[in-house]
Amino acid sequence: MPAPPLPNTAVAELAKGVAGGLIQPGDADFDQARRVWNGMIDRRPALIVRCAGADDVKAAVKFARKHEQLVAVRGGGHSVAGHGTCDGGLVVDLSPMREVHVDPQKRRASIQAGATWRDLDRASQAHRLAVTGGIVSETGVAGLTLGGGIGWLMRKHGLTADNLAGADLVTADGQFLHASAEQNAELFWGLQRGGGNFGIVTELRFRLHPVGPIVLAGWVLHPQDKATEVLRFYRNYAAAAPEELTTIVILRRLPHLPKLPPFLRGMPIIGVAVCHAGVIEAGERMVQPLRAFGPPLVDGISLKPYVEHQTMFDAAQPPGRHNYWKTSYLRELSDAAIDAIVDSTRRMTSPLSLLALYQLGGAARLGEAAFCLNVAATWIDPAEREAHIAWARESWAAIAPHATAGAYVNFLGDEGQERTQAAYRQDYERLVALKNTYDPRNFFRLNQNIQPTVV
Repeated sequence: MPAPPLPNTAVAELAKGVAGGLIQPGDADFDQARRVWNGMIDRRPALIVRCAGADDVKAAVKFARKHEQLVAVRGGGHSVAGHGTCDGGLVVDLSPMREVHVDPQKRRASIQAGATWRDLDRASQAHRLAVTGGIVSETGVAGLTLGGGIGWLMRKHGLTADNLAGADLVTADGQFLHASAEQNAELFWGLQRGGGNFGIVTELRFRLHPVGPIVLAGWVLHPQDKATEVLRFYRNYAAAAPEELTTIVILRRLPHLPKLPPFLRGMPIIGVAVCHAGVIEAGERMVQPLRAFGPPLVDGISLKPYVEHQTMFDAAQPPGRHNYWKTSYLRELSDAAIDAIVDSTRRMTSPLSLLALYQLGGAARLGEAAFCLNVAATWIDPAEREAHIAWARESWAAIAPHATAGAYVNFLGDEGQERTQAAYRQDYERLVALKNTYDPRNFFRLNQNIQPTVV
């Protein structure tokens, strides 16, 4: 059922009560404000509340409840499912809230919920500190954290959510709460495990770790016709890797970027990317077998600033392209799983699509999973949508027999309740109990939704 139309007087009253301002259809900046990273998502909200702080968030929530508005929450806007926007409802836009404060003595950071990883990395690396962050620097800190948080430091320091020390949030009834291990502890656990289902997080506090500022990182590239041999070597290499080393395997065509030599542009490759978050001399010894195997077409592993490595994939993931993703966890890279991965890569329908394997283990413990799989269909022409989505679904289905339980929340699209429950796994019933307490009417439902069982 669509929401009732918004009275002009009520909108005018809300405008007076928020510091950040309102954007409506017809405003000059409406089309820009409604856009999100995934170009496949094209929605037109009735109202966008640009939040300058927690008081604006509270005002937006109370307004939406009173006027029965569907609510979307936008931080960095990188949700592949497009949960940061909606048709005909109200968008709580946190993107103006980007303040970051770092306490180097306590190794703590406080971050407003509109900040990106670029914001946090720059501030924390000024003190040679960091927390596990996303691999695209314009990804929102809050969204990545509430979905778990895979990144370059995870095998040494855990997922982003594991490093959350506290959070402020506005609940569905407009309350402002703080959640931590000492205060509202069960709610804090729910934020770490169940994302944005229980309120709108306005500020996050993290434990930071000594990192950098220089790390040993980069990748080696091989021609994609060597993918089977590379993956068989890689599974043994990854199994022996210490927790200081995190690796990501990418199978794709290289983008046509000016910084790449002409002979590499558009080439189908398999790349093994690494980041060593430990003593550099030990890292040099650890990456030596990777550099020697093949040998690689390109050896791009070097000493570089951590903040530079965090932007490694930015240029290949610009906003506005159409994206459809599928994800699962793999217990191991068996020969059969490798064959399915390589075959799926050969059948790619878009030169922009990719298949990625994120190495888990160490402090990044997700059940029995050794790898997180991301099948990412990406394209530009909307007319090509069905062909590329079909490739992603067929590839995921072909690899599924080799998968283990669960799914990574941040890589999920709108895939239904069964997949959502798979993502939350054994925590689901406990999360439902929290949902019944904090959001029994499912006010916050534009997410990987935990459905309440009370009305």
